[in-house]
Amino acid sequence: MTRRMIIMIGCVLLLVAALALGKFLQIRALIAAVPKPGPQTVSTVEVQKLQWQSQFSAVGTLNPVRGADLSTEVAGLVRQVHFKSGQDVKAGALLVELNADSDIALLHAAEAAAAQATTVLKRDQAQLAVQAVSQAQIDADTNDLKAKRAQVEQQAAVVAKKSIRAPFAGRLGITTLNPGQYVNAGDKLVTLQTLDPIYVDFTLPQQQLAGLAVGQMVNLGVDAFTGQAFSGKINAISPKVDATTRNVQVQATVSNPKQQLLPGMFATVKIDIGGAREQLTLPSTAVTYNPYGSSVFVVKTADAFKAATAPAASASGAAPAAPAAAANANAPSGQQLVAQQVFVETGPTRGDQIAIVKGLEAGQVVVSSGQNKLKNGTPVTVDNSVQPTNSPNPTPQEK
Repeated sequence: MTRRMIIMIGCVLLLVAALALGKFLQIRALIAAVPKPGPQTVSTVEVQKLQWQSQFSAVGTLNPVRGADLSTEVAGLVRQVHFKSGQDVKAGALLVELNADSDIALLHAAEAAAAQATTVLKRDQAQLAVQAVSQAQIDADTNDLKAKRAQVEQQAAVVAKKSIRAPFAGRLGITTLNPGQYVNAGDKLVTLQTLDPIYVDFTLPQQQLAGLAVGQMVNLGVDAFTGQAFSGKINAISPKVDATTRNVQVQATVSNPKQQLLPGMFATVKIDIGGAREQLTLPSTAVTYNPYGSSVFVVKTADAFKAATAPAASASGAAPAAPAAAANANAPSGQQLVAQQVFVETGPTRGDQIAIVKGLEAGQVVVSSGQNKLKNGTPVTVDNSVQPTNSPNPTPQEK
């Protein structure tokens, strides 16, 4: 009975092993039948060492050195408008006159009362000389004269408020004010802006504060004048860092002799930091950003790739692999090109370019577009008929 059981179990095991072997051979055949993907078409670029000027970049807003929306302190009827929209005026120029007839009449009455008080004081002083009045009367007359003169000054100030003048030199805005129009106290009459020079206000992260100083040169551009650069100097750095954003506010004064820059404009600000130095550069499109680090794909020949990725290559004392620069699109005929993923450390950016601080050498050939379909060791073919932009100072292309 025991022998029969052993024989039965052995037969079952043999059957299971035969079935497993058949399934394994079937899966291996299916895997072998799957066609291998062909080389992926990519464009490449050579790592270059270029002169690089480190810069701080920010976005700013243009503000006037002096600017105000002019209004009136008192209500009244507009008698005359002495300016035109968009006119340049000097400080103190008369802009608007309100009807002040009744106020002028009250001023004349106050002046007459002050003149009468002056006459009374002189008469009593003459009588004091002959002891006809007391000193107390002279004191009363003197105080009365001071009060009358104060009333004259007060009424003169009321009359002056009916004449609105430019508090500083600048350019007037557009107004719809007309004679005969009634305005209330506080109503906006016209805006006045000083355009030359002009301020640009911007913010920078606190870690860049060490590279800033009053008097440092800044360059800015605005969308309204594409390709035209404006320069200025930092005139103030805020002594306080915003606790919410950790940014510091900076203000620069920009010369604006042609008065092209206007308050409220958006501007891009760049500040040169230190001197120019050499940096390895690539188009920004060549770098792939991942949570575990930034990487690029270096193009090599298949032999160079195998030598570089062989685990025992360094331990066995084998000769180092040929530089990637020699294994580029100009590789000898018949040699397959493959892509090797290399992790890099990136630096600052300028335009379409990005600086590579660590991980590459000058002359290496890197995939500039098409890397989204690559993995380490993927065969590639190079087609550089279309290349991504690689300009340090790109400008919009409008048609």
